[in-house]
Amino acid sequence: MHKNREHSIGRRQLLRYAGATLILSVSPLAGAVTSRPSVLSVRVWPAADYTRVTLECDAQLKYTHFTIENPDRLVVDIEGVEFNSVLDSLARKVAADDPNIKLLRAGRYKPGVVRLVMELKSKVTPQVFELKPIGEYGHRLVLDVYPLEAPDPLMALLEGRKDAVEPLKLDSGPAREESPNKKTETAAAREAPEIRTTRKSGRPIVDRMVTITLDPGHGGEDPGAVGRRGTYEKNVTLAVAKRLKTRIDAEPNMRAVLTRDSDFFVPLQMRVQKARRVQSDLFLSIHADAWVKPDARGSSVFVLSERGASSTQARLLAQRENDADLVGGVNLSAKDLFLARTLLDLSQTATISDSLKLGKYLLGEIGSVNTLHKAHVEQAGFAVLKAPDIPSALIETAFISNPEEERRLNDDAYQDKLADAIVRGVRQFFIKHPPGPKAKLASII
Repeated sequence: MHKNREHSIGRRQLLRYAGATLILSVSPLAGAVTSRPSVLSVRVWPAADYTRVTLECDAQLKYTHFTIENPDRLVVDIEGVEFNSVLDSLARKVAADDPNIKLLRAGRYKPGVVRLVMELKSKVTPQVFELKPIGEYGHRLVLDVYPLEAPDPLMALLEGRKDAVEPLKLDSGPAREESPNKKTETAAAREAPEIRTTRKSGRPIVDRMVTITLDPGHGGEDPGAVGRRGTYEKNVTLAVAKRLKTRIDAEPNMRAVLTRDSDFFVPLQMRVQKARRVQSDLFLSIHADAWVKPDARGSSVFVLSERGASSTQARLLAQRENDADLVGGVNLSAKDLFLARTLLDLSQTATISDSLKLGKYLLGEIGSVNTLHKAHVEQAGFAVLKAPDIPSALIETAFISNPEEERRLNDDAYQDKLADAIVRGVRQFFIKHPPGPKAKLASII
């Protein structure tokens, strides 16, 4: 009897195991385990700074990469991925005028491995990394190729400098006296800053060109806010920034540089670095606001706060803008130590004070073009405003989530009026608060 019972138990266990095996073979879970990841889309973002290729996938990928010389190529092997029509279309994604990539193709390298080959136009420093799902994006494999000889924004600025440098002029007060040897000055001497003071206020006035960095928000993988009619914030901010640059460059004593001049993503800390690289006197970040309710409207100006946001909306906006790195895609393993030193620098009291003054002038002029969402300058912890030595402001041009204001943001006439107003605000700031020589900026702030 004992043996029969053992035999019966053994049979039941065998049947149970067999049943489990049968269930595993037909269950959806088993199919999920054995299925291969797929590439859902491929996007290419070319720029002089770098070119980004993004492969969006439905699962995390296992990959390796290496470079080959003569000719220069970047090779990426992806294991276990299905070769599909998306990967087959890679060659058509790269434009002939891409500054960095000559050709991009993919094919089956060996069983279970797809190989991507990127032929390059020059030597590059590649970065290959993954991004976790966020927002509407799934898993992303990012291929960034940076030219070995990166564009130098300072040299570009110097090459495009103006020969005639006129002093900043005051609205009122006596004219400043000319230097006795003014006519005999050389071109090099005219480039050197010369500190003077008004008889009335004693404020320093510098005969030099002032540099303003314009930062069109978002770009590339990061579209920013999206209007109900499909308007991308990144396109509006770039359009406004370009119009603004044209007007600033037309001023006799000003020049402007852009953190991006086309549709590509710039990490937040890189935007700050670019401004400091050209020794900017001002930093203006251009954006278009959004809210859950479509009736929210008006323009706003924000500056940095060390002590928390001035309102709940300012805090939420700063959080959204600071998340741009997560959406746009930053290689966290390649963080620059400069970022930690800059963003954690708390000796910004004087700079924030100047930023508040700048914000008031901007708000006053923008108010003549559009309704103001708030009649005062707001403050929050915007990462892009954390340059410790450059007065900085973030301008929300209008609410892209408001159908009427979305229409205005796409209107050339409105963009022109907005750019004119910002220039007037900048001019007023420099009239009242002339910049000191760049080498002594910290002592004059």
